[in-house]
Order: sequence, then C-alpha cells, then structure tokens
Amino acid sequence: MISKFIFNSQYLFEELSPYDKEMLQKVMQVKNYRKNEAIFTEGTIPNGIFFLKEGKVKKYKVDNDGREQIIYIYNAGEFFGYSAILSNDSYGDTTQAIENSAIAFIPKEDFLNILDQSKVFSTLLLKSLSHEFSVMANLMTVLSQRTVRERVALSLLILHKKYRLNDWEDKIYITLSRTDLANMVGTANETLARILHDFREDHLITMEGRKIQLTDLESLIRIANINR
Repeated sequence: MISKFIFNSQYLFEELSPYDKEMLQKVMQVKNYRKNEAIFTEGTIPNGIFFLKEGKVKKYKVDNDGREQIIYIYNAGEFFGYSAILSNDSYGDTTQAIENSAIAFIPKEDFLNILDQSKVFSTLLLKSLSHEFSVMANLMTVLSQRTVRERVALSLLILHKKYRLNDWEDKIYITLSRTDLANMVGTANETLARILHDFREDHLITMEGRKIQLTDLESLIRIANINR
C-alpha cells in the first residue's frame, strides 16, 4: 500500500529510445548545486526543465506563516519543473538541493521541440505528470487525516523507499535533516524529536547522528495505519 504514496519517474529516461536520449543529452546543460541551493522558486516564470543526474532535491511550498511543507523529494534520474512549462504557468512551488547535486537544464525551446519530435517522450512525460498529481493528492489527503505519530511513521517509510538505491541493498540510511523531516511531516522539530526517540526506544529505528535506519518496517506500517 505504501506504493500509492510514492511517485517515481526515476526510470523515465531509461525507457526512451537511444535517439530520444541522444536528443536530450545534446541540449542538457549540467550545473553543480550546493546543498541548500535553490533551483527555482515559486512564482517565477520557467525557461526550461531539469533532470537530476546526481543528488537529491526537495520540492516544497511555503504557507502564510512562512513554514515549509515538503511535498516531494526527487532522486537522481528524475525530471522536474516541466509541469509549469506544459501548463504555460509560473512555478507553483520551490525546489532546493538537499545535498550536493548535479542537475542538467534543458531550455524551454529545446524541450518543446523534443516533445514534438518524440511521441514516446511526450507520452511518458504526460503519464508521469498525471501519476505525480494523483500521488500528491493521496499523500496530502492522508497526511491531513493522520496523527503526528502516524505521519512520522508514514514519512519514514516513504523516505526509506526514496533512499533505497537498489533492491538488494541491506542497510538503507535516511540522511534528511531533522528540520526537513519535520517540514515533511508538518510538525515542530521538538515534537519530531520526541517521536523519533520513542521509535528508537521501541526498537523500530536506529539513529546515528542525522542518519536514520528503519529496523522494524512491519510495526511502522501498522503505526502509519496506511490501510485506514
């Protein structure tokens, strides 16, 4: 059931034909972003799309009180920023590197030209966009109906999936900062710290500095109450 809260376009690029990949690679302009550096901000006009080659990027909105609400974390291999181009609108959120990242920029004109030339790329991107909105709607609805403890458990399970590099990986460490995790859950840092402490005391997780490892997935799934 956790899969309905995970949007992953990580393999979209790999599904393209060699010709489509070559077209994209020819127009990609790679830039290195430092941790906490913004890629684009809410309300600005897009002039291209982005492809995350290395690292991780958070997507968030800021409420009227200036608090962040993280709504998605991108992994290497994912495209982002294209919904604003397709809707001919300004960016509806802000993106920021949460670790040092290498990001390729594809200018708007080149992106639209490739969409016209590649039916496969166009179809995959629109399919991913539709799925992304569905996942976001599911996640926002569920988080609004859960207790903080349930939200922490669900967020940890989602991040466990995001930080898993391959199917055979034994030890998966979540390295998201406590502030970012609190913003993802939608709670105060102090409340998050208490719940993480309780989870550790119950042997559901281990913590080493900022690294978190989930050690009892089944119990966390029960706490998250995903089937409710």
